[in-house]
Amino acid sequence: MGAFDTTGRTLRDDLATSSAQAARQAIRSGQWTSHTSTLAHGHVQGNLVILPQAQADDFLRYCQRNPKPCPLLAVTEPGEPHVPPLGDDIDLRTDVPRYRVWRRGELIEEPTDITALWRDDLVSFVIGCSFSFEQALQEAGLPIRHIERNCNVPMYRTNIPTTPAGPFSGPLVVTMRPMRAAAAIRAIQVTSRFPDVHGAPVHLGDPSLIGITDLARPDYGDAVDVLPDEIPVFWACGVTPQAALAQARPEFCITHAPGAMLITDRLNHELAAF
Repeated sequence: MGAFDTTGRTLRDDLATSSAQAARQAIRSGQWTSHTSTLAHGHVQGNLVILPQAQADDFLRYCQRNPKPCPLLAVTEPGEPHVPPLGDDIDLRTDVPRYRVWRRGELIEEPTDITALWRDDLVSFVIGCSFSFEQALQEAGLPIRHIERNCNVPMYRTNIPTTPAGPFSGPLVVTMRPMRAAAAIRAIQVTSRFPDVHGAPVHLGDPSLIGITDLARPDYGDAVDVLPDEIPVFWACGVTPQAALAQARPEFCITHAPGAMLITDRLNHELAAF
């Protein structure tokens, strides 16, 4: 997964500049099972939620009522593992590096392939991911600490409630990127152009105001340093549905593991609203 080849490049280096299809093939074959930040540069990545049809309508309403953390990119028909609008060869059963399987709100396993678990009544939701607006941040010359450190973005549960729908409710989950004040202002301008992948930040500064007690202990992902001249900047996160699923406790559902996203054929710049 991170081994060097004879040129000194790692597989991540190769996949960073590969096509989306090549990155999915590496994931499908089991070559890549880690987080997908920086893979297939320029391509939209998505969070994944898979639910039985009986709960799908309520979850669709939950996403519609909470578009900031749950911007929908695609919804499949029951039993359909393919999403042609996002990529002709995408197979949702094999093309995520690591899945999470939940029963009655409890995480029971994290497989790299869910073909054996697939059912004809399963409906899949692909939700926008902040990895997409990171390209625009980088093109604007703004630093992104977790990319510099080659780790997963830190994610935190907050005390901000989402709007319920049926059995689905729970706290907003956010990602955090530390920035100097001037960079944070520019980041607001840049990410406001991308409402389909969370848009502008939801909070800047004191994390305790949104219920985060320790930035060094994220609920998901990896901690990164916040330097003395920086402030933490928080964006709504597509892991929010996992908190709602844990609270709703459906009999069965599948999600992506945080940071291990679905890589699509769509391009990030296509999502810019202006």
